[in-house]
Amino acid sequence: MRKMLAAAVVAMLSCAPHANAQTRPEVDAAAKRLQADVIAWRRDFHQNPELSNREERTAAKVAAHLRKLGLKPQTGIAHHGVVAIIEGGRPGPKIALRADMDALPVTEKTDEPFASKVVTEFNGQQTGVMHACGHDAHTAILMGVADALVAMRADLPGQVMLIFQPAEEGAPPPEEGGAPLMLKEGLFKDFKPEAVFGLHVFSTLPAGTIGYRKGPLMAASDFFSVQVVGRQTHGSRPWGGIDPIVASAAVIDNLQSVVSRRTDIAALPAVLTIGSIHGGIRNNIIPDDVKMLGTLRTFDDGQRKRIVADMRNVIESVSHAHGAKGTLDIGEEAGNPVTYNDPALTTRALPSLQAVAGVDKVVEMPLITGAEDFSWYAKEVPALFFFVGSTAPGIDPLTAPSNHSPLFKLDESALDLGLRAMLQASLDYLGGGT
Repeated sequence: MRKMLAAAVVAMLSCAPHANAQTRPEVDAAAKRLQADVIAWRRDFHQNPELSNREERTAAKVAAHLRKLGLKPQTGIAHHGVVAIIEGGRPGPKIALRADMDALPVTEKTDEPFASKVVTEFNGQQTGVMHACGHDAHTAILMGVADALVAMRADLPGQVMLIFQPAEEGAPPPEEGGAPLMLKEGLFKDFKPEAVFGLHVFSTLPAGTIGYRKGPLMAASDFFSVQVVGRQTHGSRPWGGIDPIVASAAVIDNLQSVVSRRTDIAALPAVLTIGSIHGGIRNNIIPDDVKMLGTLRTFDDGQRKRIVADMRNVIESVSHAHGAKGTLDIGEEAGNPVTYNDPALTTRALPSLQAVAGVDKVVEMPLITGAEDFSWYAKEVPALFFFVGSTAPGIDPLTAPSNHSPLFKLDESALDLGLRAMLQASLDYLGGGT
């Protein structure tokens, strides 16, 4: 999928028209003024990453910056979320801009001088912590956009909500977190924006490019668990019990047919992955049960319901065929819904993105099976989520380390383009056009 995506992007870039749009002068001026600061903020966050629902230092740095700008940030939303409102000096619409702040349980393997050396415990194991997805860049970019908007506040029409969100990667069970918890705690209760914008740096796009798509962009994501219960016995006498490990192997094998043979992937793609399996503790003991964890990615609610029904049938029936009992635990609704870009808003904002990157460097993306909890905001108000290329010139996006890789490396020109894109789109929307 990743190679197909990158190849499609390269093909689109090669045949796109030449740029003819222009960046707003105030965007150019702000980007040049803030460039060094944004880089420094990003490097600081990169060197000091924090896992989901643990973003205390990051949130404190963000809040201090906003107070320095004269804003009055609310803190502690959804644990460590920070929200502030910029009041423009002229009447106009309300918009929201979002950046995520959390890092991943990944041990960094880059050669950056500001590489993370942080180590912590996650899921009972020692692990490194790394901004392997680029949230450090998102936070720094929005801090820069906040600075720029405050500087022009007297002439700014409307109001801008700044959302610095924790736990996009998912709160550690059994905690709640991220966008759903921010909304649950009343994020849009007193300030309901007309539109919300978000961005993500993306390794599959070369630096200097922006990717977008109208309608569905990223998949809905489910977390699920499977338990296969047998009956414990000695490893030398498997006939004396029921082997849940053999039954689980058959379950995993047959689950692959749910997508490959029972789902119309010509209409919409789907992905079903078992990412964790655990059973037994000793070489000569057949255990009582096996537990598995996995993820499901879909782009349509009807498709999701059919796949879940097929999964349940396979798990229960195959387990039963082995004399075991299999159960599926999955929510009624996806953990994250489909990330959906409002078509009208996307059409309206497209010239803004083309103005800062060039018409020939703004490309339409294929469907992406990754997921984003920005999707929850998009269920509340019209939304636009776009990608900013982060792979340096001279490196093939086909082979560049991907987001979530311990080798993920951001070309820092993405910071400048991300700031320009978010600022231009905001100003154009607030001003009523492009």
